[in-house]
Amino acid sequence: MSAVPSAGARRVGIFGGAFDPPHLAHVALAQAATAQLALDALHIIPTGQAWHKTRTLSAPEHRLAMARLAFAGLDRVVVDDREIRRAGPSFTIDTLEALQAENPGAQLYLVIGNDQFAALKTWHRWQAILEIAIICIANRAGSTSTGAGFDPENLAGHGVLTLQLPLMPVSATDIRRQISSGSAGPPGWTPLVPEPVARYIERHHLYISP
Repeated sequence: MSAVPSAGARRVGIFGGAFDPPHLAHVALAQAATAQLALDALHIIPTGQAWHKTRTLSAPEHRLAMARLAFAGLDRVVVDDREIRRAGPSFTIDTLEALQAENPGAQLYLVIGNDQFAALKTWHRWQAILEIAIICIANRAGSTSTGAGFDPENLAGHGVLTLQLPLMPVSATDIRRQISSGSAGPPGWTPLVPEPVARYIERHHLYISP
């Protein structure tokens, strides 16, 4: 697959994740992907049953609601609940094949982070992913790694692009830890997520240790 899509082809992006919670770096990545890839649509897809996660995710209805709040108003961005509705483990290849069927002739762009790219060979049917989508690696400013640990020979003939992002040291893990411990208090974590998401977390008492 060439990294250059066919002339006139519809450009459809896929950005999946737990979004537990969605934060400002997620929003910045969605904006960068839409602009830098000239996407016609970007599907934000909260994970359903995450086969690769060792921890239990927050209830899917909460993660879906927070994603809708976080990405509301972004042009050409839609929050897609298909993985949450799908029974069984969430595999990226299933989502890509479904979107390919729904958008015949479109070029698919899979937006992932450096750490995800490095682990791509552990993904279900990863070779098929390379056949269907152009991989777009989010490269934060100051980052020196791009898919470390992945054998580049496996990418011969396949498209890989890099998205340039501002340096935003924001982590969902750190946000959950701050809320759970209460060490930083609300002022410590609320600037890291969109304001409607912060209100949702507080209203539903998410991430607070029992």
